[in-house]
Amino acid sequence: MKIRLRYFAQLRETLGLAEEEFETPATDVAGLRLALIARGGAYAEALAAGQAIRCALDQQLRAPDAPLTDGAEVAFFPPVTGG
Repeated sequence: MKIRLRYFAQLRETLGLAEEEFETPATDVAGLRLALIARGGAYAEALAAGQAIRCALDQQLRAPDAPLTDGAEVAFFPPVTGG
């Protein structure tokens, strides 16, 4: 399925992009994060299991087990974001 990814704050700086489309077989947010980590490089660093990262699915904060649907928007950001 195709997912629109958005990155905020330090994640955006580390990855060097604000958003992208990503094709994934993942069925939930946790699986999506693992698929991104598997890309290696900056993704592995920014989204590693030890990093405190919040997630929004279709603009609502969600738990890692939240199911994905084709065309969903997933945003990753640190717990505190200045504005």
